[in-house]
Amino acid sequence: MSATFTTTNTARGITRRALHCGIASLALAATTPAAWAQAYPGKPIRMVVPFAAGGATDVLARVVGEKMAAGLGQPVIIDNKPGAAGIIGTDAVAKAPADGYTLVLALSNSLLTNQFLYQKLPYDTQRDLTLVYQIATAPLVLVVHPSVPVKSGPELLKYVAANKGKVAYGSYGVGAYPHLAGAHMSLTQKAEMNHVAYKGEAPMLQDLIGGQIQMAFASALVAKPHIEAGKLRAIGVSGERRMATLPNVPTLAEQGLDDEAYRVAGWLAIAMPAGTPKPIVQRIAEEVGKATRQPDVQARVAAMGFDLKESSPEAFAAVYKKESPVWERLIKDSGAKLE
Repeated sequence: MSATFTTTNTARGITRRALHCGIASLALAATTPAAWAQAYPGKPIRMVVPFAAGGATDVLARVVGEKMAAGLGQPVIIDNKPGAAGIIGTDAVAKAPADGYTLVLALSNSLLTNQFLYQKLPYDTQRDLTLVYQIATAPLVLVVHPSVPVKSGPELLKYVAANKGKVAYGSYGVGAYPHLAGAHMSLTQKAEMNHVAYKGEAPMLQDLIGGQIQMAFASALVAKPHIEAGKLRAIGVSGERRMATLPNVPTLAEQGLDDEAYRVAGWLAIAMPAGTPKPIVQRIAEEVGKATRQPDVQARVAAMGFDLKESSPEAFAAVYKKESPVWERLIKDSGAKLE
């Protein structure tokens, strides 16, 4: 009996140890990135927009964020953090915990061009951020105040050259496309135009409509109602093709302004803190893709004048590598440098 009793207790001890080991193994497995991604998300996700509310970037974030929330089963909260050409908001995300609950929907300036513009950025995109998804390219429409007596790109070039030092153009940040294109125009025409940087697109257009500045590159979403109301005049669009929402406005390249500065376009994209588990990065990329493939989103984005992209973390990284030298050259030519 005693031998049997000892054997039984030993077996029970082995069973208990095996059970404890199994539980420990399960607990360890639950902390792996794959398991973490399965349980993700467990709370609301914060989408930082590094520009003021009301601009095209903000509107796109709200449209995409609403669709993502349905797919993720958690709210996507839009957090506007404007200032310093997108640096403030982008830096906040670069320094956020890499747990999948903070991301940024930004323009190419804060994710790409600022590194060539600023001598001391508080973040390094390639070191501190993970590229997730390039949502769309963002050609812009060049608009002028009605008091400017021109109707085409060539006429505008002649006008700014003839009014040396008298024309002011706006942008939503130093180093953003509206600044670089305006600087290029000023340089090539020897126009010595004055650049006025704003914290967002909405205040920039308010001043343009009010006549405080004479021209600016703007998104179709924000500019179109003012064009239709006669408060602004459309001169042409940047990029390689006309906008679906402004089909009667020719590209600047069509009009003979075929410099590289007028043919490129900025973009809008998602990034997350470096170190975010890859399964979570992939999940976010998939949800963004699903959101942008929905017909109502595609119609809304087309109305903004943007061209949607099929993307992924890998595809976005490839585009980033290809475009970097082009933007670096434009910034160098503009002569812009900031501390």
